[in-house]
Amino acid sequence: MTLHDWLSRCPLVAILRGLTPEEALPVGGALVEAGFAVIEVPLNSPDPIESIRRLAAAFGDRALIGAGTVLDPADVARIAAAGGRLIVTPHAAVDVVRAAKAAGLIALPGCFTPTEAFALLAAGADGLKLFPAEAASPAVMRAMRAVLPPGTAMLPVGGIGAGNLAAWAEAGAAGFGIGSSLYRPGDAAVVVAERARALIAACPARSA
Repeated sequence: MTLHDWLSRCPLVAILRGLTPEEALPVGGALVEAGFAVIEVPLNSPDPIESIRRLAAAFGDRALIGAGTVLDPADVARIAAAGGRLIVTPHAAVDVVRAAKAAGLIALPGCFTPTEAFALLAAGADGLKLFPAEAASPAVMRAMRAVLPPGTAMLPVGGIGAGNLAAWAEAGAAGFGIGSSLYRPGDAAVVVAERARALIAACPARSA
């Protein structure tokens, strides 16, 4: 399945920064039950590869599981070996994108300018993460989409929550990266489930 396929199931991407392996199954299960289809464990979390391994083994048939904050191309092989199929970066890392595509994984790198966006697409990126979105605006993304190839998936990440989903959706966002408004380190699965359901209910792309 492509990135577009997964986002068509649910356009919200769960960013579980700080997740521990012990929390992976209860939190991941709560998200999948709520309807999330893409889950990312940033590599600056405790033992992220083990969390990815557990999530992929339990939910890999129902959700796209992968890693965020991927800085080093060498990490791509470890993520793939754990069952991860998504590579997300916070920056315009052309080398990480190339490594991800060489491994047959989906690459969603971060960008903030048209120059970065075009370089990442040329390297094979499956979509673009506009980061940090709170330092930009829906108008910025709309302007970038006007010059990018038609169909380019752009996902704002950073400061995204139920209150601003509609504005970003109107600007053409293909999906939304959801971090602290969904999960904070130590949150119980029941709390995450409640937030997940509220976010899905508030998502215009979901209800359209």
